[in-house]
Amino acid sequence: MPSLSSPKNHSLPERVYRCFNWAGAYAPLLMLFVAILIVGSLSRALLVAWQFDRVAETPVWPGIFLQGLRVDMIIAGMAVAPLLLFLPILGHRFSWAAWKRLTRYWALVVVFIFIFMEIATPTFITEYDTRPNRLFFEYLKYPKEVLSMLWEGYLPTVVLGILLCVSLTVLFAWLMRPWSRETNPRSYRKSLLAWPIVVLAVFMCVRSTTGHRPANPAMFALTSDAMVNSLIINSTWSVTSAIYNLKHEADASDTYGQMDMSDILDEVKKAPWLSNDTFNSKKFPTQHIQTPVKAREHPLNLVIVLEESLGATFVESLGGTPVTPRLEALKDSGWWFENLYATGTRSVRGIEAVVSGFLPSPARSVVKLSLSQTGFFTLAGLLKQQGYDTGFNYGGEAYFDNMRSFFTGNGFDSIIDELDYDNPTFTGSWGVSDEDLFAKAHDDIQKLHAAGKPFFRLVFSSSNHTPFEYPDDRIERYDEEKNTVNNAVKYADHALGNFIDTARSSDYWKDTIFLIVADHDARVWGDELVPIKNFHIPGLILGADMDSRRIKTLTSQVDLAPTLLSLMGISSENPMVGRDLVRFPDAPGRAIMQFHDDYAWMDGDYNVTILRPDKKPLAGVYSPDTGSTRYLESAPDSAAIKKALAHALLPLKLYRERAYGLSE
Repeated sequence: MPSLSSPKNHSLPERVYRCFNWAGAYAPLLMLFVAILIVGSLSRALLVAWQFDRVAETPVWPGIFLQGLRVDMIIAGMAVAPLLLFLPILGHRFSWAAWKRLTRYWALVVVFIFIFMEIATPTFITEYDTRPNRLFFEYLKYPKEVLSMLWEGYLPTVVLGILLCVSLTVLFAWLMRPWSRETNPRSYRKSLLAWPIVVLAVFMCVRSTTGHRPANPAMFALTSDAMVNSLIINSTWSVTSAIYNLKHEADASDTYGQMDMSDILDEVKKAPWLSNDTFNSKKFPTQHIQTPVKAREHPLNLVIVLEESLGATFVESLGGTPVTPRLEALKDSGWWFENLYATGTRSVRGIEAVVSGFLPSPARSVVKLSLSQTGFFTLAGLLKQQGYDTGFNYGGEAYFDNMRSFFTGNGFDSIIDELDYDNPTFTGSWGVSDEDLFAKAHDDIQKLHAAGKPFFRLVFSSSNHTPFEYPDDRIERYDEEKNTVNNAVKYADHALGNFIDTARSSDYWKDTIFLIVADHDARVWGDELVPIKNFHIPGLILGADMDSRRIKTLTSQVDLAPTLLSLMGISSENPMVGRDLVRFPDAPGRAIMQFHDDYAWMDGDYNVTILRPDKKPLAGVYSPDTGSTRYLESAPDSAAIKKALAHALLPLKLYRERAYGLSE
């Protein structure tokens, strides 16, 4: 058979291959390298065209393509590096057949993965306003929920994406066929002589900088729009970097800067609500005594209703769409929070804040981290010590996001999830409907109250979750199409309103405090580094003898647990650093927000300090009226940086030392 470099060959694959066969044994590596650059650049161009309005408003346009090419060269270098290491061993004529098979199959697998990640990107951006990141592979642990969500909400997109991914991979395989028939191994000696030069070139591609640190995704955060920053990189690198960083996540906050633990604690304890407290525990350095303003002979029961994805964007009086009329009708029945902010964008982040009063960090939530599965502070653990029956009620599968493990190991006596519902009214992708959830929670609470047992229940809704499934004939739709976020929120609001109405007419109402609060907003995104507007959430405390009050001060989710203990009449030693709003209603508030790798601290005057990995902090001023942040050219003052840094570093330091628990 003649060499494929012969001019007699004129098929498309052979003409393409002739562009690479001069490289001899390096030809498939070069083909793979170029294929990644082409796919990455084409994908980026299409994504930029799709999001052009936002991209055009940033200083990276049109340089985004040059920066993106640099990133694609990083991942292309990583892709060919393993093959490059084997070339001196397999590149001679005695192992030529093995070299051809290895390089061809490796290239096909890498190209398939790279194409798959780029094809998956638009759907992920639609849902999370960023390229695939850590969430992408974390959700792979829950195939039932993910597959059901994709089937119900994105089936046409998924089918089209799979067909396109397979087709493009088959096309690449077709173009590589001439390589599999190559009979001329060329000069092994020349391959070896070129090897050090090629290794150096690939090394420089992967490192992509002459600085003391290799390139990382943070280097390409060139704008204040996190989504546009994610377009600069590619999805394969975004996900692989997130996977790599998992092993370093216990130290993740150290990328913001360094502070000694003593200085961190001094700064945190300067808060007006902590400044006069005594901290005597060496094991738990933030532990202090919290005494309620109003002593109760019989402390109240507690029910926390954690509403899935219920941001202020769905509450009319908070500037949102009018799809929560039942919640709005309740706001004069108790303490209505007008200026409450979530700590993060995931349910587990909301759980750690509301149930544990734990500050957010750039690592995963402690609900999922290994050292916090036992011996970690929760309201359930504290109340269990005081004789309460504690439990978690959920309509889906409690193992999702590691909730079952975290709850059972930290004070929750009972877990009720999807398998515990007999003949539910409706079951969707994420479990039974909210009305089924609340009906069972009501029965559970009623039995506990009848038995004279004090109780704490965390009730976590799920109906407001993609693909937004809910029972028919319950609500008058806000949108004409049924399965939309607005209609799902309106149904969740309907189920919540019915539950509160039922509770009001029940014997346990007068002895129970209820907190209704969101875990986070539905889709936290925007053209800002930290989209503060989408951290704004509703909150309401009602029940028992609660008066009507509007809480206007800036409040964080971490303030809710200390406030609840005070309202219940519970005296305790606990490690929470949040504010008791009963005792300190007028203290200057602050909001603490973690968004991807960035951390935002906002004080009561809406001055914002943003900490970024391996970059200088940013200063800004947030406007609640416009929902936007104006970033300043000047850096934040040293006091603001120190305060933000102390609160950002504290949680993971406490986690690593297992220093956020309860004394026995």
